[in-house]
Amino acid sequence: MLPHARIEHVGASSIDGAISKGDLDIFVGVKAGNHQQTVMLLQGVGYTVKLDTHRDQSLCMLEHADNADALQVVVNGSQYECFITFREALNRDPNLVSQYNALKNRHQGANVQIYRLAKSEFIRGVLLKV
Repeated sequence: MLPHARIEHVGASSIDGAISKGDLDIFVGVKAGNHQQTVMLLQGVGYTVKLDTHRDQSLCMLEHADNADALQVVVNGSQYECFITFREALNRDPNLVSQYNALKNRHQGANVQIYRLAKSEFIRGVLLKV
């Protein structure tokens, strides 16, 4: 379906020992010239653009009504390859995984916006160290 895309599993379910909701986050890396076309193709097979997330010419998050999985269509070489960098950093450092799990446990049942802010701050901190 996406012959020229680089597809990788990212997100908590791709990190050894990380707490996960069981859903999948899939990184779909494409050339800049194919980004919008890829988004449109995925919309044509039932994915919708997530409206409550950041979007620009190098990143578009999509979801499907039939499952909780998410696709992150990313321009290869862009700053959004940080999804992969973050995954790799945590898979190299069990202490970071423990900190990430503690953050998730502290925010279980909490306001989603507060959790997202705390999670974003944690991710930024990890990325600054790699």
